[in-house]
Amino acid sequence: MNYWLLKSEPNTFSIDDLKKLPRQTDHWDGIRNYQARNFIRDDMQLNDLALFYHSNCTQPGVVGIVQIVREAYPDYTASDPRSPYFDPKNSADNPRWYMVDVKFKRKLSRIITLKELKQHSELVTMSLLKRGNRLSIMPVTTKEWRFILSLE
Repeated sequence: MNYWLLKSEPNTFSIDDLKKLPRQTDHWDGIRNYQARNFIRDDMQLNDLALFYHSNCTQPGVVGIVQIVREAYPDYTASDPRSPYFDPKNSADNPRWYMVDVKFKRKLSRIITLKELKQHSELVTMSLLKRGNRLSIMPVTTKEWRFILSLE
């Protein structure tokens, strides 16, 4: 089992948006960073769990948990010229970008804010808290996962 953190801007796609969908499942598209793409394509596995993180908002932080319910497959938004995620260099024969499907597991009882996460020495090496790290998908260690959930 691997653990992840998935960032989304709540005004674009929130944990509540996912929860309202049929089967509470959707694709996680639009990843246009090679390192994040590699995590999706090479490392994410069926049934892995991820922290759903609201970013670029008044109170960024961990708001819920999702499960990977479909492993990596080509991100079709990269081939759609009407999509904001369109990439003219993408091709069906050699896809550049990938996505996974995620399923809502639960909302946390409260938001665990970025400010709060930064206050704990147990998380000092967490990718999210490293200066300059702006990846929208990143691995979370088992130790970090357990500690974050213990804050709930």
